[in-house]
Amino acid sequence: MLDLVGKSGKDVLEVAKEVALEAGDLLMRRFRSVLEINYKGRGNIVTDVDKEAQDLIQRSLFAEFPEIRFVGEESENPNISNGLCWIVDPIDGTRNFASGIPIFSIVIGLISDSNTIVGVNYDPIRNDMFEAKLGSGTRLNGKLMQVSAQTKISECIIGMDMSYSNQGGANSLDVVKSIWPGMQTLRIMGSSALGLSYVSSGMIDLYFNHQLSAWDQVAGILLVNEAGGYVIDRNNQQAQVKSDGIIASNRELLSEFIELTKGMNWRKQSK
Repeated sequence: MLDLVGKSGKDVLEVAKEVALEAGDLLMRRFRSVLEINYKGRGNIVTDVDKEAQDLIQRSLFAEFPEIRFVGEESENPNISNGLCWIVDPIDGTRNFASGIPIFSIVIGLISDSNTIVGVNYDPIRNDMFEAKLGSGTRLNGKLMQVSAQTKISECIIGMDMSYSNQGGANSLDVVKSIWPGMQTLRIMGSSALGLSYVSSGMIDLYFNHQLSAWDQVAGILLVNEAGGYVIDRNNQQAQVKSDGIIASNRELLSEFIELTKGMNWRKQSK
């Protein structure tokens, strides 16, 4: 299954990377331009570029793999079924993109029965391509990456993002307040996909998020795992694309984080 080849004869990972680059060109042409913006909820927006980029990605993937299902963040029916399925976020960090903040990325993941087998996250601003294929390691711009080797939270850069859930966001800040100043610093970037990618390359030591959608974490989970790290949910179980909240790091830091957050509201599952 991992040797999937497209109509052009290209490997599935190469196809995903090329499509991400194509979508990245579109985003760069439209960045800091006039956008059509609609609100899906507080702080949760969609632009005309999200839809245009998703259409481009879907067409390009379908041209290579017409038999594989496709689910994107802007799909009318974003239900994920068993079997092979592309899961795509055309702009992870739409709020940043729409505000002219240069922190966003394109997520393309391929799952097989809820397990990611190919994951790409492309940052067109920095031309950073994070890629992974099950069993083949994680690469950033072609170079193999590893998660952080830090063993103490007090020595860590921790990443997080605010939740679309008001209570989830408040609970996340409570986690930070309970640990602070027992860490080096905190980063909130507005792109969960980049947060996970930065864990996979050791730039951030640990990343947590109250609740993400499948397209936010589909590539990141594989990127971290293939870089020697672990991604767990808030119940300390191995994370999958539909997991309710995630924590990503190495084993030692995850163990300490789980201990530090024991009994906190953030650890309670969403209803």
